[in-house]
Amino acid sequence: MNYYLGTSVLLLSFLLTNCTSKSETKKQAANLPFPVIQLSRQSATLDRDYAGNLEAVQNVEVRARVAGYLDKILVDEGKAVHKGQLLFRLNPAEYQVGVDRARASLESATAQSRSAFIEMDRVKLLVDKNIISGSELKLAKAKIEVAKGAIDQAKAALSNARRMVSLTDIRAPFDGVINRIPYKQGSLIEEGSLLTTVTDIRQIYAYFNVSEKEYLAYVKKRLNSEKTIAREVELLLADDTVYPYKGKIETTETIFEGNSGTIAFRARFPNPNQLLRHGATGKVRLSTDVTNAILVPQKSVFDVQDKSFVYIVDAKNKVTTRNFVPQSRVDQFYIVQSGLKSGDRIVYEGVQSIKDGMTIIPKTMPADSLLAMYATARQ
Repeated sequence: MNYYLGTSVLLLSFLLTNCTSKSETKKQAANLPFPVIQLSRQSATLDRDYAGNLEAVQNVEVRARVAGYLDKILVDEGKAVHKGQLLFRLNPAEYQVGVDRARASLESATAQSRSAFIEMDRVKLLVDKNIISGSELKLAKAKIEVAKGAIDQAKAALSNARRMVSLTDIRAPFDGVINRIPYKQGSLIEEGSLLTTVTDIRQIYAYFNVSEKEYLAYVKKRLNSEKTIAREVELLLADDTVYPYKGKIETTETIFEGNSGTIAFRARFPNPNQLLRHGATGKVRLSTDVTNAILVPQKSVFDVQDKSFVYIVDAKNKVTTRNFVPQSRVDQFYIVQSGLKSGDRIVYEGVQSIKDGMTIIPKTMPADSLLAMYATARQ
């Protein structure tokens, strides 16, 4: 009996203490000043960052087209090369044998052709004297045609043999930079072996994915524009510094990714100092101009079951929750579609410490100061 009585007393004490603690916390929160902003329609330039993958305009594998021993490596990793420059040389000895054999075959075919012409002249003389029949002349002419075919075949074989020798010299396909060279001098190279890659990084592509809604907004804006001007974008490097040269959006892919519902955009950036490299990452920053829009800071919004809410502050400084429908989210702001109007006062930050119906001490902040603060943070 005493046991149950003691347990009941402890439970009642815990509940009273908990209620008292919550009440005190609520009173303490109510006595603290909360930043409050008054919404208004305004125009602004907002930024949004997208994860991007950087790729060289040209990045080509250089492979051996014939087998052989690697006689010479004439470049080094990371060095610039120009189009047609000799990079590697395989031992051409066995292919030179093929050239000599093909040349000998051509000489033999040429000699047989001369013999066939002499034979035809002799047969023609005998036919004219009616010593032999005319069919012998036709046979002699046929031998000439066979000899010509043999010459053509020998020439083709010689040309192919010379081509095989030329393939032992591996040259740069375009101006670029040499990447890793996996083989060393003296290695036995198989046909198709990867010798290196050449990358042209004078300009760099940045690929980034945008949602279907953002894609439609971009396309509609271009269609409504009298002049089709490539949109400029900025690039944030991996260390969050802004790349000094702006890029331009050139094109988009034609298929949306099924899982994410996004589509890839491609922007081109100049790379005169070769700071950007193939395979690197960064963030592509798009600037969006909004006019006559109600902007709500992201800090002011909390979500409940896929719906967005803010705390409205009335004339008596009492807060109540209100649901609103965002049109889109750009940078650190929501653009309001419905649910909020110009003149509404909302709690800017600290929404986790507020309860519906609480009275607070408002600390008014101009809406313009938020835009200025975010703009400064972006620099």
